[in-house]
Order: sequence, then C-alpha cells, then structure tokens
Amino acid sequence: MTKIVDYKDFIEINPEIRFGKPVVKNTRISVYDVLNWLASGLTIQEILEDFPQLKENDIYACLAYAADRERKVRIA
Repeated sequence: MTKIVDYKDFIEINPEIRFGKPVVKNTRISVYDVLNWLASGLTIQEILEDFPQLKENDIYACLAYAADRERKVRIA
C-alpha cells in the first residue's frame, strides 16, 4: 500500500521553534530527529510508541519532506 502524504500539511518552519528547523506541526520534534531515528534502525511503530504525540502520517511527511529537498538539490 502506498502512502501519499503532502508534507506541507504536517511540517512547519518557524524561527521561534528549534531555531527555524523544519518540525512536525504542534511539536518540537524536527524532521532531522525523525529521519535520524529511522536511519538508526527504529521502526515506525517504535517511534510512535516512544513519541505518542506523533502519528504515522507525521513520519511519512518527514520522509516526503526529505525526498522533496533531495529532488531540489542543485549540483554546481
């Protein structure tokens, strides 16, 4: 099953929160935090258990945000 999530509905950038890093809306959990947990081997279920304020779509939104940023990276 494919999850299609518009990250703009779940991710925000606010200079008053985490120094303007992209975070999951209504939390102080950054996209970087979520990606790092996944890269460290945590499963989505483990992250949701450790951080009950997150929902599954929040995690997919972090992945979508990272994919979009990667797509936009320009090589000089």
